[in-house]
Amino acid sequence: MDTRLKGLTVLITGASGGIGEALAEEFANEGANLVLHGHSRADKLEDLVGLEGWGERALVGTADLRKPETLDELFEQGRQRFGRIDVVVANAGIWPPEPKPLHELSVERIREVIDVNLIGTIVTCRSFAAQLAAYGPRADGRGASVCLIGSTAGRFGEAHHLEYAVSKAGMYGLMRSLKNELVALDPWARVNLVEPGWTVTPMAEAALAEEGTVDRVCATMALRQLARPADVARAVVFLSSPALARHVSGEVITVAGGMEGRRLWEPEQIDPMVVRSRLERD
Repeated sequence: MDTRLKGLTVLITGASGGIGEALAEEFANEGANLVLHGHSRADKLEDLVGLEGWGERALVGTADLRKPETLDELFEQGRQRFGRIDVVVANAGIWPPEPKPLHELSVERIREVIDVNLIGTIVTCRSFAAQLAAYGPRADGRGASVCLIGSTAGRFGEAHHLEYAVSKAGMYGLMRSLKNELVALDPWARVNLVEPGWTVTPMAEAALAEEGTVDRVCATMALRQLARPADVARAVVFLSSPALARHVSGEVITVAGGMEGRRLWEPEQIDPMVVRSRLERD
C-alpha cells in the first residue's frame, strides 16, 4: 500500500536510540528523506547512514533539546538540504534507571527529565510550527504531520519514576492543543501520539535484565510479549502517512500488547517459556 511518504522529509529527534533507529529505517523504506537528530551519539547516526547507504537522502545533525536555538538551526539545515520539513517525530527522551520515590528525588533530576522529555518536545514542535508559518504548507496537499512519542507511564503512572510519567503525561495536552493550532498554518496538518509500553531498547535493557521484571511487566498485558522498536516505528509511519491516516488527528495509538493498569495474569498463569521465547525472537 502506498503511504505517499516518498519524497517527504522526516525529522526524527533521538534518532540514535533503539526506537529512533527503527523509525529511520521504516521511513527510509518508504522513500522519505531523513533529518536525524542526535546529541551525544551523532557519530552513531553517521555510521548508520553509511551502513544503510542512504547517502544524499539523509542528514545527521546535533541539537540540545534544552537550547531552542540549536533546534531552530537543525530545522533550517534540513530545510536548506531538502527544501522543507514535512513530518516531525518527537522521539527524544531520557529515563533515569535508578528508581526513586518522590521524597528522595532531587529537584535537579526532576527538572532534567521534564526539560528534555516534555519541554524539549514542545520546543521541537515550536521550531516546526515556526518553519511552517514562514514557508507555508505543501502545494500538493500532503499535509504536515507531527507524531509525539509518549509512554504508557503517562497514562498509568510509574511508581519511583514519577518525573518520567509526568513528562509523558504532558504529551496529551500538547497533542490536543497543537492539533488545533497547526491547521491555521496548514489546513491538512495532523498531530498524533504513539504510546509505547515496555520495549526492548538499550534504554530499557538493564531494567529488563533484572530477575522477575519481564514476568512482572507481562502480567499486565494481554499479549505476553515485549514490543520491538519496529512495532513502535510502524505505528508512527501509519500516523505520519498522508494516505493511510489522512483524516486522523488528535489520536493515541498504544503499542503495549493490550497493557492495562492492573494485573491480568497471576504468576502461576505465566508460562516462562512463552515469555522468554518471545523476548528472544528477532
